[in-house]
This record gives sequence, structure tokens and C-alpha cells, in this order.
Amino acid sequence: MIAARLLLVGGLLVPSLWAFQSPSITHSASRPTTSLGMRMREQNEAFFPFGSEPTSMATPPSAANQKYDVSLSMANNQGNGDQGQLRQLLGVKGASEETNIWKIRLQLTKPVTWIPLVWGVMCGAAASGNYHWMWNPFDENDRNVMLGLEDAAKGFVAMILSGPFLTGYTQTINDWYDREIDAINEPYRPIPSGAISEGEVIFQIWALLLGGLGIAYGLDVWAEHDFPIVLALSVFGSF
Repeated sequence: MIAARLLLVGGLLVPSLWAFQSPSITHSASRPTTSLGMRMREQNEAFFPFGSEPTSMATPPSAANQKYDVSLSMANNQGNGDQGQLRQLLGVKGASEETNIWKIRLQLTKPVTWIPLVWGVMCGAAASGNYHWMWNPFDENDRNVMLGLEDAAKGFVAMILSGPFLTGYTQTINDWYDREIDAINEPYRPIPSGAISEGEVIFQIWALLLGGLGIAYGLDVWAEHDFPIVLALSVFGSF
């Protein structure tokens, strides 16, 4: 009987104590949440996710322009010296500044890109079976010096056609069409920098194209082709 009364009293007191303590517990539990929310809000504001960076922390326009001028100066001056002159003649990045118009014209043709085409001509001539040596150490019947000289001359002219003329034409016209992009990305290139005028570039494009087609036709006549196959391939490759 006494135990039943104690259970009854305990059952009444425990809910009362819980109800009395719950506001305090709830309040104390909410404080970490509020503090965490404040910290998260402060972090979000510190990272400026939507570009709301204060003006005091933004990069001043003068500093940005100064960085651009420094990078442009480095691009222009990184090729000073013998290495820069070599890069200029090959038409690659890091070239030194040049005022000689003929060196600038050569730079536009990017001689470094001629190599695969010239190599292709050499391989094609060797694989054709019609190329004669001036003095073949492996074949006594292939030691006609004059015939070998003639074939070597034809091969050399074909290399001039594929390298300086037609490849130079495509590289020059490529730089011409990319002049507006180069003015942003590579302002030190010959055309956007003003090292060569637009009229001189257009003249070079036509001179290389027509000169290359003329050489191609001359090779067809020299080789006595019934159909001008070299000229046809040159026209097809140029356009």
C-alpha cells in the first residue's frame, strides 16, 4: 500500500519537474544553434559568394593594369638574346622584337611548321620508286650522276613549294584571320603589334599563294605529267 502511494506521488512529481525544467533546457539547447548560425552567416559573408566583396578588398584598376603591363613587357622581353632571335626566325613564342621587315615576314610564315611538310616530300620521293641516286652504292645500274642531280633538284623545288610557299601562305593567312584574337591573347605578334602593316600582310599572302601555284605547275611541266597533278593538289590544299 505504501509502495503504491510512493509510485503515485513519483508519477505526479516527475512530469511537474520536467515541465519546470524544460524551458531552461530548451533555451540552453537553442543557444549553440543560434551561435552556429551566426558563425555560418559570418563565414558566408567573409567568402563573398555573390561578388559582394567590399571595395577596400577589391583589386584597384590601376593594379590590374599594372599587372597586365608587366605580363606584356615580360612577353615582349622574354626572348632577348640569341635564343630570342632564333625563336623569332622560327616563328615561335618567346621571340625577340624585330624591325627588319624581311625577318618579320619570315616570322609570319613560321618556318618551324615547314619541317613535317618537307619531310613528307622526302618520304614520298623515296617511296615513289622513281627517285634516282647520283651514285647508289647498292645498285650498279643506279649511278647516273646527271639523272640523280635532276631528281635531287626536283625534290628540292618540291620542298620549297611545300615549305616556304604553301605552308608559309597558310600560316600567314591564319595570323591574318586571328589578328583580333591575337590582339587580346598575344599582342606582341607581328600583326597586332603593328610591326608589319595590313597591306604588307595581304601582299605576302597573295605572293606566297600565286608563287606556290606557279612552282607547282612548273614541276608538272618539268616532270612531263599528262595531267597537272601537282598543281591540282596544291590548289586543293590551299583552299
